[in-house]
Amino acid sequence: MATLRVPPAVPSPQEDCEQLHKAFEGWGTNEKLIISVLAHRNAAQRKAIREAYQATYGKDLLESLLHETHGDFEKIVLLWTLEPSERDALLANEAATKWHPTNRVLIEIACARSSQDLFTVRCAYHKQYKRSLEEDVAAHTKADFRKLLLPLVSAYRYEGEEVNMHLAKSEAKLLHDKISEKAYSDEEVIRVLTTRSKPQLIATFNQYNNEFGNPINKVLKIIYFFFFFLSTHSLILSLALNISSSQDLKSDPKDDYLAALRAVVRLICCPEKYFEKVIRLSLNKLGTDETALTRIVATRAEVDLKLIKEVYQSRNSVPLENAVKHDTHRHYEDMLLALLGSDQN
Repeated sequence: MATLRVPPAVPSPQEDCEQLHKAFEGWGTNEKLIISVLAHRNAAQRKAIREAYQATYGKDLLESLLHETHGDFEKIVLLWTLEPSERDALLANEAATKWHPTNRVLIEIACARSSQDLFTVRCAYHKQYKRSLEEDVAAHTKADFRKLLLPLVSAYRYEGEEVNMHLAKSEAKLLHDKISEKAYSDEEVIRVLTTRSKPQLIATFNQYNNEFGNPINKVLKIIYFFFFFLSTHSLILSLALNISSSQDLKSDPKDDYLAALRAVVRLICCPEKYFEKVIRLSLNKLGTDETALTRIVATRAEVDLKLIKEVYQSRNSVPLENAVKHDTHRHYEDMLLALLGSDQN
């Protein structure tokens, strides 16, 4: 399901780092040469190139890339060249320390990585920032978001395929009862979402749909828009129904929190649909959201970007490559297309 294309005969790390050094020499940078090497090497090969570059030239390849590249091209090349755990640690640090209720990056990392991958990210975070990811999440988030995000990033879910259907049925009812009570941040809701294995949760969500007639995400979406409507139309409702607006609803933060819960559910059930939507929204705005586009392409190219591309084409009736060509330019576009598996290398 990856889109990364590695050539059948891969040069040695020493040869690759010599080519990259050559790309940096002279008055201008040879961006096409950088792309031809780095965009066609997997994580282990990129790590070996960095080690060879350090041994040969006495500095980290990332330093040279930072000095020789610019703009959106610089961002995606640097993000791609990092080891996956280093990359996620960087993204998690930015998301935690600059946290905003609409930011879903921590949820992406916590829910779309394996348990071992998430553990490795936490270790990389320790090494890079000299503190824990949990510490920063606790320090910079608040209220219901802290209650949800802290156990999410701390999780080490069971990775087996076993499913307990009796448990799925009982926890589907538990979730339904809590949602009916509007107890969205109840500790039992958070316990289920943050500790159960992904197969177990999928079984629970399926049971929820079968028992109560609606997918859990659809219910959360309806509630989300209900809160949004109340918060933006409280005066109209007050006049029409002759009721006083509830201060709790006027200032209710649950719209963003419910969106966060929906992101958790979607990333567990169908991550490819979640990531397709992030890409679609990044390209459908008046201005392209390069940050989101870069993040998804760089983090999923070795995982499931091929599947995301298929969902995108099915949803939008246009290949993702065409949308990227329309909205991006020059070397940034070339790097994206290479990672999408669509360049001519």
